Amino acid sequence: KEQKEENNSTECSELGIMDLKFTSSRKYISISVPSKSQTMSPHIKSVDDVIVLGMNLSKFNKPTQFFICVSGVFMFYLIYGYLQELIFSVEGFKPFGWYLTLVQFGFYSIFGLIELQLIQDKRRRIPGKTYMIIAFLTVGTMGLSNTSLGYLNYPTQVIFKCCKLIPVMIGGVFIQGKRYNVADVSAALCMSLGLIWFTLADSTVAPKFNLTGVVLISLALCADAVIGNVQEKAMKLHNGSNSEMVLYSYSIGFVYILFGLTCTGGLSPAVTFCSKHPVQTYGYAFLFSLTGYFGISFVLALIKIFGALLAVT
Repeated sequence: KEQKEENNSTECSELGIMDLKFTSSRKYISISVPSKSQTMSPHIKSVDDVIVLGMNLSKFNKPTQFFICVSGVFMFYLIYGYLQELIFSVEGFKPFGWYLTLVQFGFYSIFGLIELQLIQDKRRRIPGKTYMIIAFLTVGTMGLSNTSLGYLNYPTQVIFKCCKLIPVMIGGVFIQGKRYNVADVSAALCMSLGLIWFTLADSTVAPKFNLTGVVLISLALCADAVIGNVQEKAMKLHNGSNSEMVLYSYSIGFVYILFGLTCTGGLSPAVTFCSKHPVQTYGYAFLFSLTGYFGISFVLALIKIFGALLAVT
């Protein structure tokens, strides 16, 4: 009987639960704490690999990882920003910002699916409910940001995005329970004000403020404040890959936007307009989405390695 009890308690401790043993000579309690990989997800074997566009950044030290990610962000998003404004310079395209976001999400989903097929582990690690939340926030931030360009010029949008650090810090406090000291808050405020001042200092820049555009870009910033922190928490908890994050969040977001455009009747006019200007719309949108996909891959790597605040900075 004693041997049977010992065997049962051994099995229990292997499952990572409290192990109670009673003998004639003494009574004691031992607690078996699950390993880090078990608490994150039962099928994860490595929590260190960070792969971006087929390149394993885990082989490099932290400064090199940071340099590679930041270089990728700057290079691809400079092209992304140029193409974004170029698309909206097409006469008559301004009312179709949400359709551009739909096309962009479609391309992102295709790119994510292709990249996921090229890696060995194709399993979804992050729960579906989390992806539904991330998709909703992603739709909000990108759709509102794209639509705001119909009312604001690009320099004005940049001025508002310079304030992104502040809502991200607030989101980090409420979502992840992070704490920032006075130096962190002061640095974020000074950087935001400095970027705005620098943008306005250019005599050729003429900000175009429009109430509708200001509301749209402000709501996009609020969504941004949440999404980076949710992505950071999910990726660190479940060790999800960049391609997985992009595929599921953007494909679900694609369904959201498609449903919204269909219900509001905004799909048919957009398709009709773009079919008349396929190169200036779909052609530019493909390049715009491709550079954006490369850029978001490096952003997600920054978030996973260094956190949302540093990535936004």
